[in-house]
Amino acid sequence: MENDEQSETHAEIMEATYRALCEHGYASLTMQKISDEFEKSKGLLHYHFDSKEELLTAFIDYLLSEFEQDIASIEGPPDEKLDEFIKRFVVVSNTDDRKALHLALLELRAQSPFNDRFRDHLARSDTIVRDVVAEIIDDGITQGVFRADAEPEAVAQLVLASMDGARTRGLTIGDETYPDAVSDALYEYVIDDILVKTNE
Repeated sequence: MENDEQSETHAEIMEATYRALCEHGYASLTMQKISDEFEKSKGLLHYHFDSKEELLTAFIDYLLSEFEQDIASIEGPPDEKLDEFIKRFVVVSNTDDRKALHLALLELRAQSPFNDRFRDHLARSDTIVRDVVAEIIDDGITQGVFRADAEPEAVAQLVLASMDGARTRGLTIGDETYPDAVSDALYEYVIDDILVKTNE
């Protein structure tokens, strides 16, 4: 019972952090502002986390766990799974709160060269996401969907770098069409090239 309560409290703190990040961004975020979004006491917040850095490190893990559950729900053949993965990852949601969250996470990522804890957690996140794409490509090769000479790790790195760049540029220059344009180019010049053609 106690573990259930702790899990519930942890989830509530993460949701409060999410709302505070969307509202204030990383640079202006404080424990007080997170506490303002938390329905329980500020003392309880500090009981679980000693600092904003510790809380945000846990928040990265929380988002990664949510992402893993989201990706695990994707079904279908490898090419369709890759298509759905790209749609969920690259396109910046039109809702204001999701855009605000992506901007806040971009600010947080910019701190990682100067913060070992952020860097370590973001590196782990990058590895997990890259492995997901590489596994999809590898499964596609086994099932004859992707060409046998496709390199899963190299394709995964290129796909993620393209999607990261597209989302970052879309957010920073305010061009909402940019992620879609990069996604289209990714299909035309990379993904279509590794698909096994039906007339081959």
